[in-house]
Amino acid sequence: MWWWQVLLGVLAGLLVCWLVLLAVLWRTRPDDAGLREALRLLPDLVLLLRRLAGDADLPRGVRIRLVLLLGYLLLPVDLVPDVIPVLGYADDAIVVALALRSVVRVAGPQALARHWPGTPAGLRVVHRLAGVPARR
Repeated sequence: MWWWQVLLGVLAGLLVCWLVLLAVLWRTRPDDAGLREALRLLPDLVLLLRRLAGDADLPRGVRIRLVLLLGYLLLPVDLVPDVIPVLGYADDAIVVALALRSVVRVAGPQALARHWPGTPAGLRVVHRLAGVPARR
């Protein structure tokens, strides 16, 4: 009889974790213009992530995170269902932005510039998403 209480507790814990994740994604999201630009640049971002994941000069931990991120992007299931306004469609861009910030903290913005396949304007958007300070 006690097993249903354990199951209910586990499900409640998972729901709380998911709600906390939603709150964290909402707080760390880039501004709306940055999200729109990130969604437009998604093909170049995926290629950038693939190139970074294959770069032997980057630490193994960073490359593993990037491979896991690429796997997440390929999954048809999202952390946030598409029926949730704004975050439903933007969760991939937010997760990519958080991963890029992690890469920049370890490898620096030069790694992004070295592997960026798109235009210089697109790289500026990626730098903004990754939290790289703008040059003056």
